This record gives sequence, structure tokens and C-alpha cells, in this order.
Amino acid sequence: MLATFTNRLGGLSQGPYSSLNLGDHVGDQPLDVLANRESLEKLHGPIQFMNQVHGSRIVIIESVTDEAPTADALVTGIPGITLAVMVADCIPLLLTSREAVAAVHVGRRGLVNGIAMKTLELMREMGAQDICATIGPAICGRCYEVSSQLHDEVIAQFPLASAKTISDTPALDLPKALMAVLQGAGVEVITNQEICTVENQDLFSYRRDGVTGRQAGLVCL
Repeated sequence: MLATFTNRLGGLSQGPYSSLNLGDHVGDQPLDVLANRESLEKLHGPIQFMNQVHGSRIVIIESVTDEAPTADALVTGIPGITLAVMVADCIPLLLTSREAVAAVHVGRRGLVNGIAMKTLELMREMGAQDICATIGPAICGRCYEVSSQLHDEVIAQFPLASAKTISDTPALDLPKALMAVLQGAGVEVITNQEICTVENQDLFSYRRDGVTGRQAGLVCL
């Protein structure tokens, strides 16, 4: 079983995408992105990417295809298929069990739309038991500054998301809120890497850099 995260090191991309950019939608040279993805496939086998849209659609993967399905979570019960979720501040959530695995894109809208809960429910419908969760590098509560209105809207549903920046302005701690969601759903083993994409220069961050690449969470049964 595989559950791991890439960073921005060790690829071919140049400039703001330097160097292991896996996103083919951010303006990078397509051949560089392809080479970066192929380097990962040499290590992990065929990888299924998705076209992420900050929604709540989940796709069950039975074989790897070149065309990325439009979704914000991928699930498979087939060994040997690696699922990828691309991020540059949002949370890459990896769910594992002996029966199925999932790669989930959890941003603010995904959290509010319940993408994590819906994915857990689907995995359990597929027979998954003893599901473990790994929360990868994401923007932290010190760095995710938002308006007072947006802060209040989110914490009305997820009180533990409330945070303050180092300047004492309203912020959101999405990883902390997601941990509470997972615990409430009965996921007993939760690993939170607590690595902030904004604060770590080895990671891509849209909030920090604007034009930038994407790293990924990878999971395989």
C-alpha cells in the first residue's frame, strides 16, 4: 500500500514551475509536465489524475485513462492503480484501507460541500473497513487569511476552523477542521503532517506565489 506526497524538487520544469510540477493546467510546458509525471510512474506504476473543480463529485476508477475525469475525489478497490490529487495550498487527503483507497481534494469549498464525508461513505459502501486518513501539506491557519464574512460563514459550520494570522486578522485552519470531520466520522487513525505550503519553500503555494506548479498526494492499494 502506498500513501505519499511529492514536493517541488527533482523535476524538469523551469521558472515558477520549478521543478517537479505535475499540473498540466497552470501554464507550464506540456512536455515538461509529461516528463515529470512519467518519472513518478516509473516509481509507482500507472497514475490516474483528475480535473479538480472544487466540487463534490467522486469517481470510482477501474483502470487508468489518459483523460482525467472531472472530480474532486478518486476511489479504487483495484490493486496497482495509483490515484493522484494535485494541490498548491488545498488539502491532499489520502484515505486507505485493505479494501479500497481514495485521493481527495479538500479546499474550503470541498470542506463545506462534504467531499471527505461523501468519499468515506462511498468507500464503506465498497466494503472498506478500518479506514486510515493522512492529511498532507496544506496552507495553515497562520497563513490562510480571509474576510471576516467568509470566516464567520465557515466557522458557523466548522467551529474548529477558526484561526488568526500572525497579524491577528481572520483566518481559517482547514486541516484542523478536516481532522474533526474525520474523527466524527469514525476514522480512528489520522496522520496530520502539519506542513504549511506557504511557509515551506520546497512546496508549491498558490497563495504565496500566484503563478506556480502543483504537487500531489499519491495513494495505491
